[in-house]
Amino acid sequence: MEALLTSFGMVAIAEIGDKTQLLSFVLATRFSGRHWPIIAGIFVATIFNHLAAAYVGDWVASHVSPDVMRWVLGGAFLAFAAWALIPDTLDEDPKQKPGAGAFLTTLALFFLAEMGDKTQLATIALGAQYSNLLMVAAGTTLGMMAANIPAVLIGEQLAQRFPLSRMRFVAAALFAIFGALILLKFDFGLGLAGL
Repeated sequence: MEALLTSFGMVAIAEIGDKTQLLSFVLATRFSGRHWPIIAGIFVATIFNHLAAAYVGDWVASHVSPDVMRWVLGGAFLAFAAWALIPDTLDEDPKQKPGAGAFLTTLALFFLAEMGDKTQLATIALGAQYSNLLMVAAGTTLGMMAANIPAVLIGEQLAQRFPLSRMRFVAAALFAIFGALILLKFDFGLGLAGL
């Protein structure tokens, strides 16, 4: 349960203002009125992407000593904190492919956009931190859905009421705190004592 809740919270906040959330806004505009196929595409792309990322993290953790892993994870979360402070933009304008529906377009674009993204890299780090890969992948996927479903359903209204630029600072603070806890070997009920 700890892996699920930590993964959920970390990714739900980090995803706010991220390029994949911006992609959700764009897809909702492109496929106006087709919310559920977009949401389903986001879910399927995320679960596959994050299961693979959690597996990679677990594999790395099983092949690297705990002391080295502590420094790598702590440093990674501090780097994520710095990265979270950089505003994301959508690098490419997603083009609707002829014949591709909302679900398939979302599935492909979202899976590709998530590759190398900070939430995917955070999932790798969480997979290295916790041995329960299914709970990590479920938590990060639910976190992605918690941030992206409102983006799809209420789009621009949400952006006007919720200052995405300020949420970057909240995400950065959470990543920095988590990284510092790992480096300082604090536990505080987060399961960090083993590192």
